[in-house]
Amino acid sequence: MNRYPVWKYLLIAVTLVLGVLYTLPNFYGEAPAVQVSSGKSTLKLSPEFADRLARDLTAQGLTPDGVFYEQNLGGGTVKLRFNTSEEQLKARDILQGRLNPDANSPDYIVALNLLSRSPDWLTSINALPMYLGLDLRGGVHFLLQVDMNAALEKRKDSLLNGAKQTMRDQDLRYSSAVRTPAGFSMTFRDASSLDKARAALEKSSSDLQFSVPENSADFTLNVSLAAGVEQQAREYALRQNITTLHNRINELGVAEPVIQRQGADRIVVQLPGVQDTAKAKDILGRTATLEVRLVDDSPEAQSALASGIVPFGLERYTERGGRDLLLRPEVILTGENLTDAQAGFDSQTQEPAVHLSLDSQGSRIFRTVTAESIGKRMAIVLVEKGKGEVITAPVIRAEIGGGRVQISGSMNTVESADLALLLRAGSLAAPMDIIEERTIGPSLGADNIDKGISSTVYGFVVLGAFMMVYYLMFGVFSVFALGVNVLLLFALLSVLQATLTLPGLAAVALTLGMAIDANVLINERIREELRDGAQPQQAIFAGYERAWATILDSNITTLIAGLALLIFGSGPVRGFAVVHCLGIVTSIFSSVVVSRAVVNLWYGRKKKLDSVSIGQIWRPDGGADVGNNVAKKA
Repeated sequence: MNRYPVWKYLLIAVTLVLGVLYTLPNFYGEAPAVQVSSGKSTLKLSPEFADRLARDLTAQGLTPDGVFYEQNLGGGTVKLRFNTSEEQLKARDILQGRLNPDANSPDYIVALNLLSRSPDWLTSINALPMYLGLDLRGGVHFLLQVDMNAALEKRKDSLLNGAKQTMRDQDLRYSSAVRTPAGFSMTFRDASSLDKARAALEKSSSDLQFSVPENSADFTLNVSLAAGVEQQAREYALRQNITTLHNRINELGVAEPVIQRQGADRIVVQLPGVQDTAKAKDILGRTATLEVRLVDDSPEAQSALASGIVPFGLERYTERGGRDLLLRPEVILTGENLTDAQAGFDSQTQEPAVHLSLDSQGSRIFRTVTAESIGKRMAIVLVEKGKGEVITAPVIRAEIGGGRVQISGSMNTVESADLALLLRAGSLAAPMDIIEERTIGPSLGADNIDKGISSTVYGFVVLGAFMMVYYLMFGVFSVFALGVNVLLLFALLSVLQATLTLPGLAAVALTLGMAIDANVLINERIREELRDGAQPQQAIFAGYERAWATILDSNITTLIAGLALLIFGSGPVRGFAVVHCLGIVTSIFSSVVVSRAVVNLWYGRKKKLDSVSIGQIWRPDGGADVGNNVAKKA
């Protein structure tokens, strides 16, 4: 009756072992480390580069305690762990001098960081510690307001310019073209010109809607954005700004930045471990632009470049892979003409490619330039901090019109995705203002950790003492299950690489109370069965079976509230909700499955059970049975 099959015990044992393994990294603490990341958009880091850095430091008498490489959209990151802060600072200075000989134009970002001291065998199974949030580790918090009106105005200006170009291409004359709050309006000399213009604009863009004023003396066509297009423009601006911020924050060397949307037009940026507010502001507000220029591959230019000479009227840039190019100074197109960039495949060769979408003005210019420059190379340059880098320089094979451009060549799917990201997020889609700024020192974060852990430990001790005094042996079982609950909760947070915040610690304390409540229900139900004269084995079985429905119902209703907080909340509320929801799952498992397994092991093996140790039971007549002999054999 009260015996689990062997497979259930094995399942619980495996769960506990995994819980211990994935919780362990949180107890090793953090070690000083140096993080090296790409300082330029076209520079990629590789595992071989990480090994080379380790060898260079070893040659200088500094042997890293661990070398780690992470692949990401920012070009890859190398982290080298050391035993002491002195070694960390020395390694930072050595790497800074070797990797960035020109301090004014750094190729790499060398930053101080912290890494877990977990042994390699734990790291090899991906057992990593939880991330600590801003309130526990210290750092900088920004709330950014995105100027959506500016993004819309920019879109409307682009549409007006495109409409004018369409009129010129169709040889349609208009009297005036002016911007309006809803879009723009164009006035024509006669109704025939108006109808032709409307047809041409409808064909050129599906994002527009048209109206003609009634009883108007002139022939005016009012043009505005179609339904839903304004919202799409806002969403695009917000997504692009978030992507751009991710790229820029790589330069700060932040291990786990929080960049998330808040509401319709705000972005929250949290940078744990960053104390330099001025540098953070500089990175977030930095501007980047895209330029398209022609490459001079003439024999004279190449001969001069090989001699280290830059001919007059040309500029030298570096292509991906380190090759130098000579570009003409005229900028053909800028990022203002680029509306979208997506990774894909060449329809003919099925090679990875990047598909670009240009606005009407950019389409016209691009068609003209490509028609006149077949066989020449065209460089796409990303300009940051006044310095430009060539992302790619494909050869123009034919005239390209229609506003759709494809870039293909020697690239894989990862490189095409990276290139699309750079082209799409080289600059902010809409300006942003910092409306809230907050700095939290590391000492305050450490104090928050101490207080949070202390409150959780004290709560666990008090609950455990009460349960063991009030329920005796069954109280011991409940305390064991409570400990397993905390173990599994921290293991899940570590596996999911969740960020633990101060509200998250509060959710841990709340989880303890909720988990012990389930065991109280079970214990009291067993007492009730014993009070009604049931045999001890029957009372244990009925207690767990009949308490299960109540436990499940209460936890599901609480889980619904937690999911609502997770979906609609933000910031600290979401941090609380994540731990709260995971805690409900682990508490159900530990309070019911684990505690019953222990009870079955303790009492289920006894064929003849006369009594159980579950504390004092009050009889209906006011008397009581005390101690171990609370259930007499009938």
